[in-house]
Amino acid sequence: MIRNGRGWAAGLLAMVVAGVAGWALAQEEVGQDANVGPDKVVYHVNEGVEQASDALRNIRNHLSVNPDAQIKVVTHAAGIDFLMQGAADANGNPFDIPVQELEMQGVEFNVCAITLKSRDIDQSELMPEAHVVPSGVGEVARLQAREGFVYLKP
Repeated sequence: MIRNGRGWAAGLLAMVVAGVAGWALAQEEVGQDANVGPDKVVYHVNEGVEQASDALRNIRNHLSVNPDAQIKVVTHAAGIDFLMQGAADANGNPFDIPVQELEMQGVEFNVCAITLKSRDIDQSELMPEAHVVPSGVGEVARLQAREGFVYLKP
């Protein structure tokens, strides 16, 4: 029988605190949990050129602090517009250069086939970096449910 419940509890608390402190120190040294892979993030773009500009800036910032992040951009509706050949932002800056640079860093750009069909847009009108998926919202759901991607909407 335990005579001093407080002594036992204090000992357990000390072990927990020491364990947490050691874990925190280890995280600081490696920068992330060594048992977890890089971030897996899906950026959802469906509102047009302004949102696309925000998304590209967010992605560049994301990769600047976590270059190993696995990032997929899924577009549908007006969100596909920045992936059209010759597309430019509100200031007239073309989207092709930042899209190419991000693709070279491993970012994948996906366009909804349903949107292409409903807007009567041929796939040849897209930048070469754009990959067509059957459904934009279906792809977002698949990445979240089946592949463990975190959802972000700029």
